[in-house]
Amino acid sequence: MSDSSSSHSILRDRQDAGQSLVEPLRGYAQRPDVIVLALPRGGVPVAYEVATALGLRLDLMLVRKLGMPSREEFAMGAIASGGIQVLNEDALRVHPIDQTDFDAVVAREMQELLRREQAYRGNRPALRLKDQVVILIDDGLATGASMMAAVHAVRAQAPARIVVAVPVAPLETVEALRSEVDELICPLTPEWMMSIGYWYLNFSQTEDAEVIELLQRAWQRESVSNPPGREPGDA
Repeated sequence: MSDSSSSHSILRDRQDAGQSLVEPLRGYAQRPDVIVLALPRGGVPVAYEVATALGLRLDLMLVRKLGMPSREEFAMGAIASGGIQVLNEDALRVHPIDQTDFDAVVAREMQELLRREQAYRGNRPALRLKDQVVILIDDGLATGASMMAAVHAVRAQAPARIVVAVPVAPLETVEALRSEVDELICPLTPEWMMSIGYWYLNFSQTEDAEVIELLQRAWQRESVSNPPGREPGDA
């Protein structure tokens, strides 16, 4: 679906964005072999709506954008859990940067990734994605660098299927990602993106406290529906 009209469609907030993904993902409802992975922080409230509505497990795929030293908002790549690194070769060609500066950005973002891992997941066991259907969710895509890193990190664990679901992303990014995954769902694909926040009425920053609260709520629900002795993912 493409929306390039001047009066653009607006998502109320991330909860509304999550609801926009529920129907397109309805076929995965209540399946024990399906897990929803949110890209924190903004992707967590979106993914929570999907996981709750469809009765699916929820967890995280930790990803950090590598911003250009001179232009933080411009992604020169991304890193993800498991030592995955994806580079935006086009960006680095146009804006080449010193290896020392590049390494400094990677080190800083890796530190933040590890901090979030500890803050959000604590001692929760590492993800086991082999033979699982993995649905990756974020609150929107711009360049797609972070999602590409997430896809690579998931693929390294040999899942049965990788699905990317986002409420809004530019057509160009959607087409580039589509060939990397088994299924891509994006209800709103403007040709002219502006920014992710442009498509939201409320795009306030998602704080750590909200991420932790939503995850704890989801995990509490799962512990009730998965009695002791039953492995999540068992049919």
